[in-house]
Parts: sequence; structure tokens; C-alpha cells
Amino acid sequence: MNGLFEVLQIPAMIAILLFSVIIHEVSHGVVAERLGDPTARMQGRITLNPIPHIDLVGSIILPAAAVIFSLPLIGWAKPVPIDIRRFRDPMRDFAITALAGPVSNLAQVMVYSVIFHLAMWLNWQFLAVIGYWGIYINLLLALFNLLPIPPLDGSRLIAAALPQDMGWQFLSIGRYGFMILMFLIFTGALRPLWSLVELLHSAIVY
Repeated sequence: MNGLFEVLQIPAMIAILLFSVIIHEVSHGVVAERLGDPTARMQGRITLNPIPHIDLVGSIILPAAAVIFSLPLIGWAKPVPIDIRRFRDPMRDFAITALAGPVSNLAQVMVYSVIFHLAMWLNWQFLAVIGYWGIYINLLLALFNLLPIPPLDGSRLIAAALPQDMGWQFLSIGRYGFMILMFLIFTGALRPLWSLVELLHSAIVY
């Protein structure tokens, strides 16, 4: 996977990232609906059409910056709308809905693993590129979103484990979440996370 791999990897990575974050958000919406909140469906967000999901910063600017500055390719889609008032147990159901996103990425890791190994066996370079980066990007998305920083999914799991008032106070930090994440990414504070992703990725593909 040399010449063709190098040519295809950047467009393949960006396409896989966009598809993966859309699946991530649709999963939130589907689980929320099962738990009593149909808001995402009512607003047309349970769809694989990328247009309603594209976020200017998370889907375009940050992935472009990652390519330019040789950072791990991370990004997000526009969050699906969730109305926690429709949940029977708001904090618990909010956490279950949040967990659906990373679980969807881990499911995609398994699918891309099959694609990669089958493509390597058949010597289909294009599919091997897709599988290789599909595994990496979805591992990264799953672990990144499990960070306990509001508004990432991991923060909702932490909030559900706290007394209710403390949980809501913790989630209120989300108004500063973007600045916190940008600081952590561009200062290199998340290098241990990138290293863990690379370790798991290597274990799957080699």
C-alpha cells in the first residue's frame, strides 16, 4: 500500500470522518427517540444526508487544521437536538443517549476491521485504505468523545454518576468546553490519548 495509499489517504480520511460523525450523531437521535424524545426525528436529523449535520468548525475548520498542522484527524457533526424533559429519567437517559455515540464508533471499528483484512487478503488497495483509516478514525472518535469534558459524551456519564444537582452543575461547564478542548489539542495535552489510539490501531491492523 505505497503509492496509491499516499494519494488516497487524505480524501479517504476526510470522507470517513464525515460519515463516522454523522453515524455518531444519528445514533444519539435514534436512542433518544427510543427513550421518549423524538426531537431529532422531528427536526430531520435522523438521516445520513450530510447537509443537516455539517458543523462549520467541527466538520470543516478543525479537520482542515488537523491536515495542515499534522494533528490527529478529529472533528464532529452538529449535535442532534435532545429535549431531556421528554425522558422518564432525564439524567440516566441523557447518559444512555450519550453513550450511543461512542458505541456506534466502536461498531464501525469492527466493520472497518473486516473490510481492511479482507481487502489486504484480496490485495484491493483502495478498500484497504478505507478500512485502515476507518479503524483509526473511529477509535479516535470513540475515545475522544469519552473524555469527561462537557459537552463530550463522557461528561454525561460522569454527570449521571454524581448527585443530580452536582451533575447539572458539572454539565454547565459545557459553555467553556470548546475552549478547553482547543487548548488541550493544540498544547499537546492529549498526546497520551493519541498514543493509546495508535496502539489499539496497530493491534488491529498488524
